Amino acid sequence: MCPQTLFMKILIKRIGFLISVIVFLSMTMMGCDRNNNENPESIYNDFITENVIIVVIDGPRFSESWGDSTYANIPRTKNDLSPIGVINASFYNNGVTYTNNGHSALTTGNYQEIDNTGLETPYFPSLFQYWRHAKSASKNKSWVITSKDKLHVLSNCIYPGWNGKHSPAINCGIGEDGSGGYRHDSITYNRTMDILSSHHPNLTLINFREPDYSGHKNDWAGYIQGIKDTDEYIYKIWSFIENDPIYSGKTTLIVTNDHGRHLDGVENGFISHGCDCLGCKKINFLAIGPDFKENVVFDNPREITDISATVAHLLNFQMPTSNGSIMHELFK
Repeated sequence: MCPQTLFMKILIKRIGFLISVIVFLSMTMMGCDRNNNENPESIYNDFITENVIIVVIDGPRFSESWGDSTYANIPRTKNDLSPIGVINASFYNNGVTYTNNGHSALTTGNYQEIDNTGLETPYFPSLFQYWRHAKSASKNKSWVITSKDKLHVLSNCIYPGWNGKHSPAINCGIGEDGSGGYRHDSITYNRTMDILSSHHPNLTLINFREPDYSGHKNDWAGYIQGIKDTDEYIYKIWSFIENDPIYSGKTTLIVTNDHGRHLDGVENGFISHGCDCLGCKKINFLAIGPDFKENVVFDNPREITDISATVAHLLNFQMPTSNGSIMHELFK
């Protein structure tokens, strides 16, 4: 073989190798740019958390919960849970401040204007669908458990290729299948404990309706009692987690709400919600788990769409359609 031919063959091989390296690096960088320049699955995260339970309290204002310096309505959360968890005092729903909109923002990582009566399914896949797909998990290992029947829509999406696929199990409303109307929170709490005990799901969302339900009825006493009752339910759920051999030491609990309510003097005050006032947009956030800091209060602005990205980071799966950001400040 002549020297020129040998030289050309070596040169072509080296050029081919360089092109392969460039393509690989480009694909890697593109992957890392997803989810606001963060790809939860690009690097394996060696976290302790194996299970995440998200509790959404429907419709309390910040002023009657963490914004009240006496914490009169949330004594369990303040005295028993916050010392072992992380609070963000600047947490917001920056989208539409209605129930289905707030919940879909949480579960998909995207703000969407969807029908609030339960007639419209979110567009983007949820964290439940992405988690089940990534882990090849059975349906009963992820659950949506809600007092409001209309929230059954959180189990599905209309995104191309994902509609009707990898949905979580549901227990929503009086009929439990997303029908029959709203049910009392005490029933939802009992269903929650049954499901956690029997199935030990890895990923669960629970909705308690009472603050919102009583607020819309202009029942101030019922609204306040609803906040107090959910405070007790959350404490009992965490106590169960701590004492259950499967969940203990391996489970993260996140507590938030979907929206607040109008400020006093705005429209009809606490009776309703749906505007851009601070009363509607500012919501609560508490997180407790083996990978999170303890007894810390943050005041850097975050929003409800960041929850799904953070859960995906914790449980090592991707949400490529999410616009949320990982809340790195929560982690130890």
